[in-house]
Amino acid sequence: MVGSANLNIMIKAARRAGRALVKDFREVENLQVSMKGAGDFVSRADLNAETLIKEDLMGARPTYGWLGEEGGGAEGQDPTRRWIVDPLDGTTNFLHGLPHWAVSIALEHKGQIVAGVVFDPAKDEMFFAEKGAGAWMNESRLRVSGRSKMIEALFATGLPFGGRSDLPETLTEMARVAPACSGIRRWGAAALDLAYVAAGRYDGYWERRLNAWDIAAGLIILREAGGLAEPIEPEKDIVADGTIICANEALFSPLAKLVRG
Repeated sequence: MVGSANLNIMIKAARRAGRALVKDFREVENLQVSMKGAGDFVSRADLNAETLIKEDLMGARPTYGWLGEEGGGAEGQDPTRRWIVDPLDGTTNFLHGLPHWAVSIALEHKGQIVAGVVFDPAKDEMFFAEKGAGAWMNESRLRVSGRSKMIEALFATGLPFGGRSDLPETLTEMARVAPACSGIRRWGAAALDLAYVAAGRYDGYWERRLNAWDIAAGLIILREAGGLAEPIEPEKDIVADGTIICANEALFSPLAKLVRG
């Protein structure tokens, strides 16, 4: 697929940051895993990756706005366009030497996500999409799964950690969904969860308390692959609210009904 100039800039930036993160990942695997030593190392890797991405994106499009997990937000001279970036989604996996993490870059135009890239450097899988142009993984066109029976479906979710107050709510949702399906996975990288639904690896996904940079790129990839998505409270906005339910067309309603109770 030949993408727009903006998409090519995003892919190039994701690959550059990904190469740096892979080098850091090889080192973090050899660190003694302590909250101080390894945690500080991962923070440096995260910040370095965001710096590289910002250099590429803002160097090419200096008038655009910026929202990054590490660097915060800044409005650009062009108030209609904004980069939304998570340089390392799946930090805890990275910290523990688990090769399941990603670089996530989205472009927002007039409040709508118009392009997204989710790059998994450990597996060399580049998921990307532009509005109206379909979704892709490397050279392959993506399509959500064709499963229509809940009992055959595999879903993903997130589990709150660190004593977060929404753990009971999430466990209640899982208790409703689990008996109806073939399994629930929690892999700890929201951008990849969305990309995996787009690729048909998962049949659906839901999660609460996400940030804009967790969702933005994966959301357009999912939708361009034919997936349906809504916030858990339907009248809200997914990116602003930070909650999502998504699935293929056949499974969306039954999954949403169980999650919403």
